[in-house]
Amino acid sequence: MTRPIIILVEPQLAENIGMVARAMANFGLSELRLVSPRNGWPKKGAHSAASGATHILEGAKLYDTAREAIADLNFVFATTARERGQMKRVFGPDAAMTEAQKRLGSGQGVGILFGRERTGLENDEVSLADAIITFPVDPKFSSLNLAQAVLLVSYEWYKLATGGALPFAGGMISPPATRESVTSFFDYIEAELEAVNFYPEDKKPIMARNMRDIFHRLAMTEQEVRTLRGAIRALAEGRRLRKP
Repeated sequence: MTRPIIILVEPQLAENIGMVARAMANFGLSELRLVSPRNGWPKKGAHSAASGATHILEGAKLYDTAREAIADLNFVFATTARERGQMKRVFGPDAAMTEAQKRLGSGQGVGILFGRERTGLENDEVSLADAIITFPVDPKFSSLNLAQAVLLVSYEWYKLATGGALPFAGGMISPPATRESVTSFFDYIEAELEAVNFYPEDKKPIMARNMRDIFHRLAMTEQEVRTLRGAIRALAEGRRLRKP
């Protein structure tokens, strides 16, 4: 076991189970355990709600009780939105996944219990856990959808496991423009503006400097300089063609 195991206790809605599978797949979790799902398993509608994460549903293991579902694990978290009066360590999802990673690294099996959609886990089920995970939510509305709760924990796990690496950077594909291409662009645009008498004679120097400052602040790439120059050329040539 190298990743936390998600355990749903008496889940009711097929759609929620499917969305749990989707959230798990989004963030690299794969083992799902179901404790006495209402109206049995499999449930109609779960696969469509999983949006492709059907491998998790098909690999889900069924148990009659939460006690049986955690029997082979070494450390168990119980999720709850309210204080239960039980003397257990309480973690936010980020700190909980740090603890999980440490224990998994030493060869322990780690599971996370999630309760019923309406009522959550019962106190006796929480008592089976070693620690509690709760979420920093608005106390005036602390109820989380089952799949949302799983997603929050799964996200923190994946962020920790991958170092928070994003799937793409969005960096510049074209290199920054050289000073030669920028100054050549300035010469070109100023010549075209002069051709249409854009500059009042007494304000030309300061207006030209202001125009250059605008483009300097853009920190243009070579591609952007070529694109802007091409756009201005098209406008200028179109103007000349329309001139009687």
